[in-house]
Amino acid sequence: MHILLWVLQILAALVYGASGVMKVFMFDKISAEQPAFSALPRNAWTALGIVELACVAGLILPSALRWHPRLTVAAAAVLAAESLVFIWVHVKVREVPPIVMSAVLGLTMAFIAWGRASLHPVE
Repeated sequence: MHILLWVLQILAALVYGASGVMKVFMFDKISAEQPAFSALPRNAWTALGIVELACVAGLILPSALRWHPRLTVAAAAVLAAESLVFIWVHVKVREVPPIVMSAVLGLTMAFIAWGRASLHPVE
């Protein structure tokens, strides 16, 4: 279980890292191609991107350094909650595949939070 959680944390960090970079640093280019970006103001997208980048660090560093590993649980829980925002955004613009993707990512983040909180905490 420990290895599965690490694999999921690393994969999630890669996905959310790329997503956060796009929202913060490539907004103009990406927003022109994605109708969902019209659902929220630019500042909201930038804030969500910054949250994602902070949570990416939280998914990996606290557990890897064994320094306040509960921060990994918190980072995964925040990303799980953030996925609900993305589901709402994609429902608003009627994009079905991104709804499914956001739901899968949200459930994965919830599993990581639960796994690191109860199944196999990093000591």
